Amino acid sequence: MIRNLLALIGLIALAAIIWVGVKYGGLIARVGELDDRALSVYGELFTKVLETGNSADATVWKRKVAEGLTPEDVETSLFAVANELNIQNVGRAIPNEGGLPLSKQVEASSGKPYRFVKIYMFCNALTAAKMLDYTDAYSAYLPCRIALVEDKQKQLWLYTLNMDLMIYGGRPLPPELKKEAEHVKSVMLEIMERAAEGDF
Repeated sequence: MIRNLLALIGLIALAAIIWVGVKYGGLIARVGELDDRALSVYGELFTKVLETGNSADATVWKRKVAEGLTPEDVETSLFAVANELNIQNVGRAIPNEGGLPLSKQVEASSGKPYRFVKIYMFCNALTAAKMLDYTDAYSAYLPCRIALVEDKQKQLWLYTLNMDLMIYGGRPLPPELKKEAEHVKSVMLEIMERAAEGDF
């Protein structure tokens, strides 16, 4: 009887393995085609969603601005570092002024003061063209943005999109394109790090 029971358990286990192989074999193979870092990127994203409770916080990088710096100080630093690193400021909603002054728009629409929020846009046009040649969907990521936000406690923060999902979240990018995308990522992080300290 024990032998028959073990045989039945083995048969059930074999059937389960076959069922999983048929149902998920193709999926497992497709996961194997992704970039080597894809699963860790998605794991980090999911962990942050669990920690913060929302996808917006999970998909950005942020840096706290050093005490004593004004929005004007940070803006000066953003543009100086971007210029040094050869990435163009392409966000000019108002002539001779960089960035989109969202807080001013809120104030104009509501008639009430609003905390400082301004969005700056940077782009390397040749890299952008290569990303678009790979897939037009990258247009939604362009240009690269950095937001300067005053929180409700009057603390300034810099935010930008976490580019890891774009770079590593699918099948491996062609090597040259991946190298350029990683360079843009490092440039954006350096701009944020240095601007958060008022460096230029």
